[in-house]
Amino acid sequence: MTTVTLIPGDGIGPEVSEATKRVVDSLGAGIEWEEHTAGAGAIESHGDPLPDHVLESIRRNKVAIKGPVTTPVGTGFRSINVALRQELDLFASVRPCHLFPGVPSRFEGIDIVVVRENTEDLYEGIEFEMGSPELEKLRGYIKYMHNFPIRADAGVSVKPISVGATKAITEFAFEYAKRHRRRKVTLGHKANIMKHSDGVWLASGQEMASQYRDVGFEEMQVDEMAMWLAWHPQDLDVVVLPNLYGDIISDLCAGLIGGLGVAPGMNIGKDYAVFEPTHGSAPDIAGQNIANPIAMILSAGLMLRHLNLDAAADNLEGAVAAVLAEGKVRPPDLKPYGEPAKTSEVADAIIGQLSTG
Repeated sequence: MTTVTLIPGDGIGPEVSEATKRVVDSLGAGIEWEEHTAGAGAIESHGDPLPDHVLESIRRNKVAIKGPVTTPVGTGFRSINVALRQELDLFASVRPCHLFPGVPSRFEGIDIVVVRENTEDLYEGIEFEMGSPELEKLRGYIKYMHNFPIRADAGVSVKPISVGATKAITEFAFEYAKRHRRRKVTLGHKANIMKHSDGVWLASGQEMASQYRDVGFEEMQVDEMAMWLAWHPQDLDVVVLPNLYGDIISDLCAGLIGGLGVAPGMNIGKDYAVFEPTHGSAPDIAGQNIANPIAMILSAGLMLRHLNLDAAADNLEGAVAAVLAEGKVRPPDLKPYGEPAKTSEVADAIIGQLSTG
């Protein structure tokens, strides 16, 4: 048996987590669940959105899967997702975007993997609140040292990008491409404008790429990448990006394959791995049994593959593909007309397609 930390999350998290548990349990893959609460619920019960026992569980089990957790906008606690990535050094976010037959899309043949650096960039959390004493000191320093005025009504975020982190994520992207027999790696950047942050990213990525002559490589400005994805996305394969660009581009790619409801994700470090759907907690539909559980179920497939349970992962992914291709049981986001399926009904249909051989 393999014990996995399960963080159901909040909003629709508990519903899609329960559907995922049922599917994984039906596989008979030997997964045991150790459940813990994080986010708003953990504040109520433990006074902390990310209690120590959650991190202790992940460090003990090495692998976790979590449902979406609500992140307050502008105020409140910092993102649990960001905190987990930084606490556990989950430096690589991997978001496969594969278009399943039967899912409505403007395109065909989409199979893109977004690899996102998870620990630096503007998500590092080095921020200065508008009007704060700390920002006033920073304004004075930058004015004195660089003769650059920062407006008094501004808030400021700092964007660190290091050689070490860039080489680590670029190496990860190339190793992923080799392991999965992908065609090429495209490194996205905006080094023409941010020469001392994205410039480090581009130069370090190019240096690492020189060690992987057996994998195709190109560099591309991120705005051009966005245009290319809207125009001819089939040309892109594995895409590696800094934190913020990776967050945005991965959602764009999810839009190409039917939306966030079918977009799984994983966060990988040297010692730990956390799997999660890429969508949010959707509190407006929580408790109604109408959320799409497929992204989290596919995330569980990635988890099974990480645990070297490839046969179980193949079984799960094949069952999801069969349900989507048949088209009879679809959640609301994939069935804009007619009677959509409930969260539990989608899980039932996937379980019904699992191979019992």
